[in-house]
Amino acid sequence: MSSEYRLANEEILRYSRHLLLPEVGMEGQSKLKAASVLVVGTGGLGSPVGLYLAAAGVGRLGLVDFDVVDASNLQRQVLYHTRDVGRPKLEVARERLVDLNPHISIETHETRLTSTNALEILREYDIVIDGTDNFPTRYLVSDACVLLGKPNVYGSVFRFEGQASVFWAQRGPCYRCLYPEPPPPGMVPSCAEGGVLGILPGTVGAIQATEAVKLILGRGEPLVGRLLLFNALEMRFRELRLRKDPHCPTCGERPSIRELIDYEEFCGITGDADLVEVDHDAISPRELYARFDDGDAPVLLDVRSALEWAICRIEPAVLIPLRELPSRVGELHSDDEIICVCRSGRRSARATKLLREAGFGRARNLRGGLAAWAEEVDRTMPRY
Repeated sequence: MSSEYRLANEEILRYSRHLLLPEVGMEGQSKLKAASVLVVGTGGLGSPVGLYLAAAGVGRLGLVDFDVVDASNLQRQVLYHTRDVGRPKLEVARERLVDLNPHISIETHETRLTSTNALEILREYDIVIDGTDNFPTRYLVSDACVLLGKPNVYGSVFRFEGQASVFWAQRGPCYRCLYPEPPPPGMVPSCAEGGVLGILPGTVGAIQATEAVKLILGRGEPLVGRLLLFNALEMRFRELRLRKDPHCPTCGERPSIRELIDYEEFCGITGDADLVEVDHDAISPRELYARFDDGDAPVLLDVRSALEWAICRIEPAVLIPLRELPSRVGELHSDDEIICVCRSGRRSARATKLLREAGFGRARNLRGGLAAWAEEVDRTMPRY
């Protein structure tokens, strides 16, 4: 081991409980000091991952994010405090992690990870940890790791359930072997739409951090070829065996993906001309408020869940959740002007498109949803 990675006396004291483990010892702790790990996303999963890897003494931590701290993050993103709301996440994360362990190096990449920059950023690290919450970036991270030969420590959370695995094409399957195709757009709600138990990312993130440390030490049995499933309500873990897909387009016997692609297009998120048209024709919160003020109120169709409806709503409105809309469209009148409403304007845009295809020519979307309404019209409305 290079003298650069020898432990100083203060580090020996700091990591003493590691040094007493035969599986770690001085040699293993020096390996941790020499290692580099990239954490993609510093939210619910990235927070515990960053904290535990910094505390463990991983010598170089890279963080990728471009968001700012929002009050709704504080329920689960334990890197941040109330006073940090509005600040860039990476700025706060770096401060917290350096304060936790000044013996390590923190590198920040304040950018959206894309096909243009992913290989350049990931190339400089030994291990990549996927703490993202969307399918395009998950496929991007997976493909980039396969092309670079890097292990991808995967985790995901939703409501009360979590998953974790290690995708490493040189030793087992990749993310595409498990999920060859993304789900249809809008089929899987985001955490912002479906919710997540605040403690759950801590559990899954701790598992991801554990896997990264095991990989660095070369100890134990990593989650390569295994998918760990966790149900917090039942407090049960299950394990699924995964096999490498010989026909996988990235890590199979005859790979067809040899460079990064457009992942938003692959996941069906861009290129929807109908939704673009819906957005162009959307009504603004101020315009809708003026219509109410003039006594020219259209029909409001709220397409959120009943749980969201209980938090806040615009009165008067009709509640038909988006998933139920195709079977309940007969409850509406095609001659009415209908304004579709949701939290952010995304689900209501899809509802507007669905209604127009069903003959509701006067259906429109509320641009920005209730979040924009609370910002521009009614600041007393709860936000979530």
